[in-house]
Amino acid sequence: MTLARQLCRRAFATEATSRPNVHTAIILNRSPLLARTPTPFEKAFCAYQARIHRALRNPFPTEFYFKQGSPLETRFNIEERRRERKAFGAPFGMDPSEERNEATELMEIAMKDEVDESMPRVHDVDKTNDLQNLNRRGQRNLYLLLKTRENGKDVWRFPQGSVHNGEFLHVAAHRRLDAECGRHMDTWVVSRNPIGVYHPPKQNTQDDVVFFYKVHILAGQVRPDLDRYQDFAWLTKGEIGKQTDEEYWLGIKDMLSDF
Repeated sequence: MTLARQLCRRAFATEATSRPNVHTAIILNRSPLLARTPTPFEKAFCAYQARIHRALRNPFPTEFYFKQGSPLETRFNIEERRRERKAFGAPFGMDPSEERNEATELMEIAMKDEVDESMPRVHDVDKTNDLQNLNRRGQRNLYLLLKTRENGKDVWRFPQGSVHNGEFLHVAAHRRLDAECGRHMDTWVVSRNPIGVYHPPKQNTQDDVVFFYKVHILAGQVRPDLDRYQDFAWLTKGEIGKQTDEEYWLGIKDMLSDF
């Protein structure tokens, strides 16, 4: 046997023995339920734009749409004054010369309780700190973490599993999603391509490679395999950083949204 053939055979043997173990992991994401609370600057800018828009708008021809003295005209005038005060402040939307009448007073009383209220920023589950409820932290992205045991200690990880020989990565990701999280939810896998890769520390000189796939949960709830996992939690990016070990966190933090 020639020297070249011996070197080639040795190279292939080395490549076969050093092939890493391939895994897929699922970043299961619950998107925000509420619009993010605007900053003071954003609030001031929106108020400024609203004042400009109201100052430049064309007058509304009430006499064309409403009969003079009708309840609809009275209601419109009251709502218009409210909008003026909201846009420009208290002195606006008040007409001292306007004659008060019984219809106007009755309409204001009827409309007194008609105040637009937005959805509360803080849900009841936020007060109880229920980490398994999908309604918590409605303004933030939440991600599923599972509690498992590795090397004799409890750790929090994304759902993860091995890839079968000859199996496509995205097929393995679908399979692991059902196996690790159960089939009691509607989900949407974003892409066939992974969004990131993580190289865990070597165990017994064996390399592992974990490919991460992003999935959105649309309905239902996770039911993890109790034989493998002791608990689960829906956490924000900041909470994940506090729950996981430093090396794992540095490997996955750039795959998560800051909001």
